[in-house]
Amino acid sequence: MKTKLLLLILLVTKVIFINAQMDDKFYYPGKALKPIEWTNVENVKFAVENDTINAVILKSNAKPKATVFYFHGAGGNVTSYAPIITPLLKDNFQVVLIDFRGYGKSTGIPTHKNIAEDGEKIFSFVSKKEGIKDTKKIIYGASIGTQIAAHLAKTHQDEITGLVLEGTISSFGDIAAVYAPEYKAYLENSFVSPYAAKEDIKSVTKIPKLFIHSKEDKDVPFAQGMVVFSNATEPKEFIEFSGEHLYGLKYESAKILASMNKMIAR
Repeated sequence: MKTKLLLLILLVTKVIFINAQMDDKFYYPGKALKPIEWTNVENVKFAVENDTINAVILKSNAKPKATVFYFHGAGGNVTSYAPIITPLLKDNFQVVLIDFRGYGKSTGIPTHKNIAEDGEKIFSFVSKKEGIKDTKKIIYGASIGTQIAAHLAKTHQDEITGLVLEGTISSFGDIAAVYAPEYKAYLENSFVSPYAAKEDIKSVTKIPKLFIHSKEDKDVPFAQGMVVFSNATEPKEFIEFSGEHLYGLKYESAKILASMNKMIAR
């Protein structure tokens, strides 16, 4: 009887573990806001269910050559990432930085499910705004943001001119296995990612793709970025740099900007 009860408990735990997707282990929303030094800023907010999503549009000082939708990493908020993307602004890209639920001024709690649903709504909503609807569009994912970026690109590749993935995570399960090595076999065999860059990228066939990753990345293994790159179809490019996680635009801005400019010149 005890053995059967133990097996039942383990089975129930496993079902809950998989269904819950451990959302709280992936997202670390930052609420502390830093000053955004870029002066040409528009704040945008809209309602989703009972929550409010906030975003900022950082506008170039000249006519924008394209609009970049930037989906940031698991920590911080839009004010943490604004300094990182300054090279894009100086090269006359305008950038839409989105805080999902729980981040910055956005309310609610982020989950894999609502991140994907809200990403669709945000992209559709902001893409129709004056000053954006007639521009070329690039989706840019950073770290955990690469999951939603690849997922969005899969369904919106007719509306965008390129996809950029930096510090790419191959899947939620793969990165969980890195941080919980004692459960690696279980996670690889039992955890089902609701969506995964390494799978979604296979369907992104109509647009150029740029991958950026540091071999010194201590947050997301370089090998995960290579997995997604290997699964991608041409045209594609990989820029390797030396430095901290998500600081490609700091160390290799010329190469990255050249690649992105090539995307919008097609």
